[in-house]
Amino acid sequence: MPSTIGDKTYSKSIELPETEVFRNLKNAKRFAMDIGGSLTKIAYYSTVPYRKVLYNKDQKTLDSEGQEVNPKYEVSQGDRLHFVKFETKYIETCLDFLQQNLVASADVMKEKKIKVTGGGAYKYADLLQEKLGLTVDKEEEMTCLIEGCNFLLKNIHDEVFIYQRHGNPEYRFPNVDPCIFPYLLVNIGSGVSIMKVEAEDRYERIGGTATGGGTFWGLGKLLTKAKGFDELLALAERGDHRKIDMLVKDIYGGDCTSLGLPGDLIASSFGKAAQAAPESIQEADLARSLLFAISNDIGQIASLYAMMHGLKKVYFGGYFLRNHPLSMHTVSFAINYWSRGQVQGLFLRHEGYLGAIGAFLKGAEECDADKYSWSENYAGSSGLQSPLPGHKLPSLPVAVNVDQLEMDRIDQGVLVYCPLLDEPASYIPDMVDLTEDSEARQYWLECFEESLDKFVSQAIKSQPHSADAPARAQKFKEKYISRLQYLKQHPCAFGNLTVRSLLDTREHCLNEVDFPDPYLQQKQMENEAALLLLSDHLAELDALPGRQKYETAATNLLAGNVFDWGAKEAAALMQIPGFGFQQALAHLQKRPWFIDHVEDWLVRLEEGPHRCAAIFVDNSGMDVILGVLPFARELLNRGTKVILCANSKPALNDVTYSELVLLLEQAALISKDLSCALEEGRLWVMDSGQASPCLDLGRITRSLADAMISNQVDLVVIEGMGRVIHTNLHAKFKCDVLKVAVIKNRWLAKRFGEQEDTFPVVFQFERKTES
Repeated sequence: MPSTIGDKTYSKSIELPETEVFRNLKNAKRFAMDIGGSLTKIAYYSTVPYRKVLYNKDQKTLDSEGQEVNPKYEVSQGDRLHFVKFETKYIETCLDFLQQNLVASADVMKEKKIKVTGGGAYKYADLLQEKLGLTVDKEEEMTCLIEGCNFLLKNIHDEVFIYQRHGNPEYRFPNVDPCIFPYLLVNIGSGVSIMKVEAEDRYERIGGTATGGGTFWGLGKLLTKAKGFDELLALAERGDHRKIDMLVKDIYGGDCTSLGLPGDLIASSFGKAAQAAPESIQEADLARSLLFAISNDIGQIASLYAMMHGLKKVYFGGYFLRNHPLSMHTVSFAINYWSRGQVQGLFLRHEGYLGAIGAFLKGAEECDADKYSWSENYAGSSGLQSPLPGHKLPSLPVAVNVDQLEMDRIDQGVLVYCPLLDEPASYIPDMVDLTEDSEARQYWLECFEESLDKFVSQAIKSQPHSADAPARAQKFKEKYISRLQYLKQHPCAFGNLTVRSLLDTREHCLNEVDFPDPYLQQKQMENEAALLLLSDHLAELDALPGRQKYETAATNLLAGNVFDWGAKEAAALMQIPGFGFQQALAHLQKRPWFIDHVEDWLVRLEEGPHRCAAIFVDNSGMDVILGVLPFARELLNRGTKVILCANSKPALNDVTYSELVLLLEQAALISKDLSCALEEGRLWVMDSGQASPCLDLGRITRSLADAMISNQVDLVVIEGMGRVIHTNLHAKFKCDVLKVAVIKNRWLAKRFGEQEDTFPVVFQFERKTES
């Protein structure tokens, strides 16, 4: 039933359930809105409680009776941004839901403000005041759009895409230059505004046109019986503009070669309509012709402004687009044609949230771009093409979908590009784009789905004293399977589909149901076993002559990398009774290895020590203790300082920063060389900012980046299949780099051309690149 506030009546037709939509409202701290004529976007900030493992060197996996010890946890608070998009006609019901689920009382809320932008900031001001008790603070729309755009470009991986209607894939996600400025923002609303953005606080409106989305809808309503904007777009999809538009070949009988005009180019929009019999004209053809006319006009104007100001990056947004394929196609074609390929039309996955994000950022200290980075939460966000399952709102005669974007704040502050990358603007971490490689996509999606039961079991095992662990593990399984099934149909939903993004999504889903470190006890057990072997292991290494010692240290580094619970074949080996370091050595490929640069590495060592090495480590246990630490010790004994770079958060059995700090202290009690290096400040551990088995060197902690510069790092060592084979194998550096990994996946090994049953080895040494 409708309800009335003051002299205004609002439609109330749905009841919002406590589903995944509007999550964590009870901890909401701040709100903002962007209210358009058809769509409303709500932004809010919340603190999310999550379980965090307390790592303790005295903590044992088993007690005196051989029983598992309950891991020690503490509840920490994470910061999350929520953005929810729905149709404006349901605004009252959504506000009712917000009001009912907020913890704060009405009296408390009256002391607070809500930032609002868009045309509805004025129309719905009374409704917001009445429903939420918040004072409405109106914000200028264009400023909000630009601030929102800057925020997304800086924080969300694969935010930008190029649309190719007949391409495979249709969506292509180019690399974004770390320096996002300058760019052109073309906002296609009722009319079109063109903004030149040169810096965070330096932008201006340089042009526009009155022919925009409002024109399309207005003329479309006159020309057709379409009852809504989306219905008009759907009508255009079915039409054939060639029955309405006059083409070049209609005038010249083919191509106009003297002017360089192809025959199928539109010479006159609606040019054939004047001669056509009224009864022969179809509404769908009119709609398509109209869409092309307006899109071509916008594309031409945008390309002219871009070329006039010498800009190559042009981002399009606004309700006219809504990530609608035909709209994006026509705009892309127009800007490419009129600029003769000099300017590319770029789109944003979350362009519908620009205004809401910008409004939220006004006065939000939590989002200070100089202090924090944010990342997309794949467990709570909707996909690009359509809302994910689980975001539908029931209690309506027709289905209503709600889009959602969630972002988590990075605890480690601002993440930046690794300063040693040769060309950060062209750096792409991932080796294979699964959106393009259908064979690889099918394999990895099936591989991740088949391995799910193992992770469910491991999650339950990690919390043996938690009665609800099985239920939460089942929720994890259901959510992750739904994501995998969705990605089979929409591989571009979250940007480039890669092994890294599949791993990240799995970690996000585990964290959502409170399993922060499923391999905790397994790691502790393996660390204890490896520490018992370290003394003899180092003694055997010290007994070898110079070159042989370095070669053996390199081989041991590879043998340690076999101990990876994330690789199916390796995990099967590790479950064999008695499988240890010597057995891992035996499973390595015999030399020459698949990539074997050992001789080049030894020659470089003979030239003298490096100043400082940054080693990106991989797994706990045998890997880091018997592989990485002895290798690092050899560098230290040559006079090279060493930074051990470890993950900020758990991922599979990877060693984390907190764990490695304690492990290094324990190893120092065994090795005098390591102890001296620690005391003298020649060896230390740093937080890399990563939370994945893969490695994105475009997002490392600022403190690590600064340490690389101040310590003049001239050697980067990257270890592990995820960090080298799935990512970074082709990355170029301004210093020497050593990429070390064991390929522990048979399908992947065959893809590289290796048919043997042993694990292929990559030992790739590259001299510094001269830019």
